[in-house]
Amino acid sequence: MTPDAMRKTRVLFVCGQNSARSQMAEALLDHLAGDRFEAHSAGLEPAPVNPLAVAVMAERGIDISAKRSKLVGEAVAELAARGETFDAVITVCSKAAGRCPFVPGVAVTERWSFDDPGAMDGPEAERLARTRAVRDDIEAAIRAWVSGRG
Repeated sequence: MTPDAMRKTRVLFVCGQNSARSQMAEALLDHLAGDRFEAHSAGLEPAPVNPLAVAVMAERGIDISAKRSKLVGEAVAELAARGETFDAVITVCSKAAGRCPFVPGVAVTERWSFDDPGAMDGPEAERLARTRAVRDDIEAAIRAWVSGRG
């Protein structure tokens, strides 16, 4: 097998703040198909990782508590420093879809939209349940996306 055939597909998930949806998407892709994909995440205006996202991912045995938010340009620069580019960029919110900067060398761009856990009001138990639903929706989308890539 050639090195290119063995190389993992590099995927960047983008949302507004890189605090919940894109963090969950990165962790879920790593968890579900990390043998085939190299997942990253970034945002347009980074903010601290949402504690509700940390909690619902921990329910699945996935620890994102040490993750930090970063800008799209920072994620692109990290790969560029290794002489690499992303193969796919997936925005996971409507805000990012309209404002996501051009990422050179990307063969696949997709727009998914999920509710923002950071914008949810109400009691914590209700916000936790809605964040759990967002996690489950992201997981279903990732499973479908991965299965479509053989």
